[in-house]
Amino acid sequence: MKRFLGCLLTLLIVASAMGQNTNGYWQQKVDYKMEIDMDVNTYQYKGKQELTYTNNSPDTLNRVFYHLYFNAFQPGSEMDVRSRTITDPDGRVADRISKLTPAEIGYIKPTLLTQDGANVTYEVVGTVLEVVLNKPVLPGQSTVFNMDWDAQVPLQIRRSGRNNAEGVALSMTQWYPKLAEYDFEGWHADPYIGREFHSVWGDFDVKITIDENYTIGGSGYLQNPSEIGHGYQMPGQKTMKPKKGKYTWHFVAPDVHDFAWAADNNYVHDVYKGPNGVDLHFFYKNNPEIIENWKNLQPKTAELLKYFNENIGPYPYKQYSVIQGGDGGMEYAMCTLITGERNFESLVGVTAHELAHSWFQFLLATNEAKHEWMDEGFTSYISDMAMDVVMNQNNPNPHSGSYRGYIFLAKSGKEHPQSTHADRYSSSLSYGISAYSKGAVFLAQLGYVIGEDNLKKTLKRYFQEWKFKHPTPNDFIRVAEKVSGFELDWYLTDWTQTTNSIDYGIKSVAEENGATKVTLERIGLMPMPIDLYVTYEDGTQESFYIPLQMARAEKPNPFPAIPRHVLKDWAWSYPTYEFEITNGKKVKNMMIDATTLMADINPENNSYGME
Repeated sequence: MKRFLGCLLTLLIVASAMGQNTNGYWQQKVDYKMEIDMDVNTYQYKGKQELTYTNNSPDTLNRVFYHLYFNAFQPGSEMDVRSRTITDPDGRVADRISKLTPAEIGYIKPTLLTQDGANVTYEVVGTVLEVVLNKPVLPGQSTVFNMDWDAQVPLQIRRSGRNNAEGVALSMTQWYPKLAEYDFEGWHADPYIGREFHSVWGDFDVKITIDENYTIGGSGYLQNPSEIGHGYQMPGQKTMKPKKGKYTWHFVAPDVHDFAWAADNNYVHDVYKGPNGVDLHFFYKNNPEIIENWKNLQPKTAELLKYFNENIGPYPYKQYSVIQGGDGGMEYAMCTLITGERNFESLVGVTAHELAHSWFQFLLATNEAKHEWMDEGFTSYISDMAMDVVMNQNNPNPHSGSYRGYIFLAKSGKEHPQSTHADRYSSSLSYGISAYSKGAVFLAQLGYVIGEDNLKKTLKRYFQEWKFKHPTPNDFIRVAEKVSGFELDWYLTDWTQTTNSIDYGIKSVAEENGATKVTLERIGLMPMPIDLYVTYEDGTQESFYIPLQMARAEKPNPFPAIPRHVLKDWAWSYPTYEFEITNGKKVKNMMIDATTLMADINPENNSYGME
């Protein structure tokens, strides 16, 4: 009996451990080895891929999915039809896909696919490849897929393509068969309709064979600089002659979830030493009209990198490349593609935003299809802060533009909850403001709720706990709770999962028996703590802080030089709140949230006695 009980106890311990395991965090891993041979005359290429997939989930997988993003650039694709039917299409797309000729479309066509050496059944469905496995991939197991494919680079329309508006030959993003992400929510095999991406962490080993006159910049570390030259070789090294007019560029990118590159036969390539020994690479067209701006951009990029290192966490790679290409600005692993024919401030601004994405998306890899506001909004927040410092803008509120955008959307009647899938917004405008502006306000306003110092600590701890992972909104808010001591479920719920808005007002101010009776009212549905700033006729000032009951905490005084009185909590369901000022002084004026960090959609009722 004793032996039986001992065995039973062991089984229970193992089962408990497994239960904790399956409820804990995990993520899949995928390692790519790829070779392509590009024909710069036809813009067609052949590819080979060996993909090692490790199933770290607690689930048995009987099928997998790949993204074939280039297939979006064909007449009749979902991207084409959506662009022609949405009320306000992206002007870069509009109806252009519908007019592409067979020589201008994009495609990725698998010609061979095996699992562990045996052919598997697959079907191309638009931009998704559906694969039925010969044998399931069990938890903890790895399997190897080999694929051959033919591809054609589309005319530059959106993000990827050839011959962009500024004459860059090849902007090669989302250019390879890319395994879809599988996480605690299941498969994310989203078709490529318009928005962004969610990818598997892993290592990339990529060889690109291309015409000898082309220079490549992109993700990863170049392994053979002495063989290709183009400004990469070290002093004293000699460049080997290419074979048959082509070079093979060999890149390795560890611990990333994407690989992008661009190529042109007229690139200037500069290297600038950034903080912590990071090499900053710059690739831009040899155009006299833009060279000065691109030269001046280089020290500014180093300053931006320093700012992000100090205010989020250290950039972990040894190179970052800023590349002229694409159709605006888009972030990728260890690099960005931006259009380069801009004024200097715009050039620095787009670089600041895309470089910030190295943290908020490429190190903190949220699902951009489901939580687009986390990468775009957080990036907008921190890049606005960085620009204010690096460009000496001295803006009292660097996020004022984001607040204006959000309030416009909240009053428009066209707002969607931020939990809306990125492709399912009714308009491009509502998506853009929700992702960028409202996402930035989420962070700026969180500073109002928990205090600026707590917000700064939250961003750094969030980076430390979730870098190289796939954090969700709940993961972020839990970090903020641990740092600040606040309960913040209400904040995450109302701000991101509803369209509830904030509207507080000063309802009345009355003198009664030598005291001033103040009545505040909550008009909007979203709750907030309240900072009320009072100026007296004698010129002195005080603040009155009304904690929100459901937050279960009090923030530090944001202005220690102004005396603050902490009043009793305000419970959300009570529409009004009354208190008295009994110091005998006469009130000259008062204002709710003088910092304007609370996104009150009707600020007109936030003040008393002010003209």
